[in-house]
Amino acid sequence: QVQLVESGGGLVQAGGSLRLSCAASGRTFSSYYLGWFRQAPGKERELVAAINWTGGNAFYADSAKGRFTITISRDNAKNTVYLQMNSLKPEDTAVYYCAARPYGLGLGYKPTDYDYWGQGTQVTVSS
Repeated sequence: QVQLVESGGGLVQAGGSLRLSCAASGRTFSSYYLGWFRQAPGKERELVAAINWTGGNAFYADSAKGRFTITISRDNAKNTVYLQMNSLKPEDTAVYYCAARPYGLGLGYKPTDYDYWGQGTQVTVSS
C-alpha cells in the first residue's frame, strides 16, 4: 500500500498563491507517476498536473499551464510532490487530491487510471 497525505489547502484571494504538498510513504514502486486532481462541487474530478518519479515528464492541464508548477522531492523511502499554484482564480476552487500510479503503465489522465489517493485538501479562492 501507498499512503498519500495532502496538506497546504486554504482560503486565498484571487491572484494569490498556495502550495500544496503530498507526502507519499509505504510501499514504493520502482517508479511511478504522481498526479494532482481536483473536484469542484457538481463537477467531475479532473487531472491538473502530473509528474514521474524522477521529476520529469511533467504534464499540465490547459487550465494550469503558466500558473501551476508540479515538482517532486525524494528522500529515501519518503517522497513529496508539490503543486505551486499562482495567480489563483475563483474557478480554481475545489478539493485537490494527490494520486499515484505505477510508472510502467504510462501517464494516466483519468481518475480511474490511479490506484492510490489521498484524502483531499480544500482550496477556496475568493473573488
